[in-house]
Amino acid sequence: MIQATQLVKTFGAVKALDGLSFKVGDGLAYGLLGRNGAGKTTTIRIMMDFFGADSGEVTIGGVPASKSKARIGYLPEERGLYPKRVILEQMVYIGMLRGMSKRDAEARTHMLLEKLEASEYTKRRLDTLSKGNQQKIQLAIALISDPDVVILDEPFSGLDPVNARILKSIVREQVDAGKTVIFSSHQMAQVEEFCDEICLIDHGRGVLEGNLREIKRGYPRDSLYVEAYGAGDLGRLLREKAPDAIVSIEPSGAGWTARLTSHEKRSAVLDTLHAAGITPDNFSVKEPTLEEIFVDKVGGEPPGAEDGADDGGKKKRKRFGLFGKKSGDAGGANGGAGR
Repeated sequence: MIQATQLVKTFGAVKALDGLSFKVGDGLAYGLLGRNGAGKTTTIRIMMDFFGADSGEVTIGGVPASKSKARIGYLPEERGLYPKRVILEQMVYIGMLRGMSKRDAEARTHMLLEKLEASEYTKRRLDTLSKGNQQKIQLAIALISDPDVVILDEPFSGLDPVNARILKSIVREQVDAGKTVIFSSHQMAQVEEFCDEICLIDHGRGVLEGNLREIKRGYPRDSLYVEAYGAGDLGRLLREKAPDAIVSIEPSGAGWTARLTSHEKRSAVLDTLHAAGITPDNFSVKEPTLEEIFVDKVGGEPPGAEDGADDGGKKKRKRFGLFGKKSGDAGGANGGAGR
């Protein structure tokens, strides 16, 4: 289990974290969700012992993060690899830094790239790949040492739908194998479909935490989604024939979303459709999305794809990479390998 307790972190005048607490159980897909600048990346860096909190602590398996021996795989939001280096060379090198033999690192590299449908890029330089394929390579490096905990910071950045599907499949494999996968993202619609539990963060504070299914069931179940192909204007029909049941009804995708006067009116709506000779193709309770829940708890616009400052507002420092090149060549500190 990973537990954060009353984390506080400031960078100059900026308070990145303001008493953030949450728990992550083993074998879960867990979402740290919020707008850019909410404190997600700062939390991850404390979790990985890149730096400490001003107060509070993170424990992994009951041990402070700074002393934990857990293997952590990390996919950073920023590109963290070497654009001029061959992919196989990079992955094997980082695997060996993690304590793997060269033979094991090569075998694991080929296995991961095959799973990610990226085997053809083994002998290519990173800068010859698209942004989405670079992201897949970063994910492979995060998994190179078969980590106990996988931390993915904005993992869907730059991925097209096909590559997003591949990433989701790999992540699900990790969870099914008992690994803990932590997502940090403002793209809530992408993460929502396979997170077991979430923590919504706003201005460094946790505003909502728990099982996603239970959170959704805690909201009123007085909205319906109805599809009936070839049935014409369902909105007009229901407004006219079931006025006591309908607060509002609007087109939504291939069907209609109706807000009811009470959840008990669902049967009245269904009876109205049947009386009109209509058998719905889809008749279901419409649950709130994560974005809608976030807006309900925090207010304002939902998290979008806007660019934000690095959590904590820190200035980027010049540094040297693993191959002795400056950060302009390296692109990052550790290639997302973790520890």
